[in-house]
Amino acid sequence: MMRIAVIALFLVAPIAASTKAETELVANPIRKVVTMLQMMMKKIEAEGKKETELHDKYMCYCETSETTLSDSIEEANTKIPQLESDIKEATETKAKLEGEISKAQTDRAAAKEAMAQATAMREKENAAYVKESTTDSSNLEALKKALAAIEKGMAGGFLQTKEAQVLRKLSIAMPMVDMDRQMLVAFLQGSEQNGYAPASAEIVGILKQMQDEMEKDIAEEGAAEASALQTYEEMMAAKKAEVDSLTAAIEEKMTRVGELGVEIATMKNDLEDTQESLAEDIKFLADLQKNCGIKAKEWDAICKSRSDELIALQETIKILNDDDALELFKKTIPSASLLQIQETAGAVRARARAVLKASPYRSPQIDFVQFFLSGKKPGFEKVIKLIDEMVVTLKKEQILDDNKKEYCEGEFDITEDKKKELERSVADTDKAIDETKSMLATVDDEIKALEESIAALDKSVAAATAQRKEEHADFQTLMANNKAAKELILFAKNRMQKFYNPKLYKPPPKRELSEEERITLNMGGTLAPTNPPGGIAGTGVGFVQIRTHEHAQRDAPPPPPPGASAHKKSEASGGVLAMMDLLVADIDKEMTGAELEEKDSQDDYEKLMLDTSDKRATASKSLTDKTAAKADGEENLQSLMDSKAALGEELSAVMDYLASLHKECDWLLANFDKRKEARASEIDAMGKAKAVLNGADYSLLQTSVKVKSLRGH
Repeated sequence: MMRIAVIALFLVAPIAASTKAETELVANPIRKVVTMLQMMMKKIEAEGKKETELHDKYMCYCETSETTLSDSIEEANTKIPQLESDIKEATETKAKLEGEISKAQTDRAAAKEAMAQATAMREKENAAYVKESTTDSSNLEALKKALAAIEKGMAGGFLQTKEAQVLRKLSIAMPMVDMDRQMLVAFLQGSEQNGYAPASAEIVGILKQMQDEMEKDIAEEGAAEASALQTYEEMMAAKKAEVDSLTAAIEEKMTRVGELGVEIATMKNDLEDTQESLAEDIKFLADLQKNCGIKAKEWDAICKSRSDELIALQETIKILNDDDALELFKKTIPSASLLQIQETAGAVRARARAVLKASPYRSPQIDFVQFFLSGKKPGFEKVIKLIDEMVVTLKKEQILDDNKKEYCEGEFDITEDKKKELERSVADTDKAIDETKSMLATVDDEIKALEESIAALDKSVAAATAQRKEEHADFQTLMANNKAAKELILFAKNRMQKFYNPKLYKPPPKRELSEEERITLNMGGTLAPTNPPGGIAGTGVGFVQIRTHEHAQRDAPPPPPPGASAHKKSEASGGVLAMMDLLVADIDKEMTGAELEEKDSQDDYEKLMLDTSDKRATASKSLTDKTAAKADGEENLQSLMDSKAALGEELSAVMDYLASLHKECDWLLANFDKRKEARASEIDAMGKAKAVLNGADYSLLQTSVKVKSLRGH
């Protein structure tokens, strides 16, 4: 009822304040009051309807959100254990797969090692087989030639061949009966008479037996080699299949491990998100239930208050519309002036000042208006104008603050973005600098390694060249010595042939005597011994052969005395001559082997030099490229350092500007809402004060302090 009385007072006041109330004819004031009360009821009902719609929407939101949140919480509670179980299972599967991969890698490495060892062993066995097979085939071929020569009756000529030398070695190396070995050795030493002898049949038998055994050994070695090769190929095929299978399994399991890693990371992120969402949903649901419960209680109170207000208005209207009440009002209130409030100007000032004092915020503007209201001279019009000007000023200040806030927030966003961009650029530059430094360190190591490699190559080339020179010198010495030894043996053999086989004797080539040698001979002297062509200096072997008639006659052996019987030549000369031939053959064989070895060594040396030259050229080119890459890297590093310095300066400038921006804007942004609220409060207080002062324009103020009757006269 208090609210109705106050509303009625403020609604009736403007009507009673009219300066023409006594002259104008208007409707019954009570009817106007009733009309206004009815309008209030309509307004309250409209507001109630609107509030009911909003309340229904809010409660619908509460119910819907609660259902949605409950479903989300229930789903999360179901999902979280499932995710944890899936993560555990995937982690265990991943660990199991990683263990299987490690085992498969170990097995594959073992299989490859076994293949490498088997290959090395196979190559070694094959090399031994090839060497043994070549030797055996050569020996067998020599044995066959020996058999053919002996069967044809050419044993004497055969003993001078290389095949006989091979046969001599076989007679020592091959297992046989001692008697057969002695017989074969004696045969090979030339103990038999020249030509075919009856013992040759036994020799042929022994040789054929040796041939059979050698052919059998060769066949067995070939079969063993074929079997070993087949076993090797089968083992290699099985190991290759095993390696391929393990490789495929490793690749498949590594792919699965990678997929599981991604799935585990995704599930962990999903679990974390679900847990966070669950906590937020639980908290939000609790807040929602709490707020919705409070809103429901408040709504009941609001509905009760609105119902009570409508009942009060209805009862008031009924009281005022009662016939007896209207008849009474006609008699007691004949004019339009329902109320006349007489109040002094000082009271109005005091009431306006009280309104200003009621503002929760104090400001110079309010204090300034209060100062004017406390005076006696200024009129209300001047104070109202001052209030209007101050309100305009406050609104302008608020606009400036709004603009400044927008500017500050915009500048903060731009500057922070610029700062982050520069920090990212600095970080990227630091990373690039680190990578460049790492690259330069790697290049330095590579350059050092290349330089050491080139130095090692040069050292190896020098060592190989020195070794080749030494080997070549040894070869020349060997060839010279062997040649001299061969010529000496041939010279000795020729001398024996002169006695034992004059037909086979070869006289030495003619040599012209020097003047000094002629004088020496003419004086009855002798010539000093000299080396035979190609002989060894200082050995004293060989003499100057003077091919004049008298000297040849003097050097010839004297004829036997008349009547003397011919001297019987030694039969062992054939064995000695054969031995000399064997020695010459051995020397020739050694010289041939030395020549082949020298040629192979020279070819190997030339190939080594060619390969080394190519390798050194490649290393030199790589060294040049690495040096150029190092120069480019150092230039790039310097560029990055300069870029980093420039970015650092720019970032420092941005940080300085950001600091100045904080200094300029932090206070405004921190106090913006308070300042805005304070200005709004000031404007509201001034508006209320202005409304109080404006009430003086409706004849509510009387300069007299005399109180008149409500009825007028």
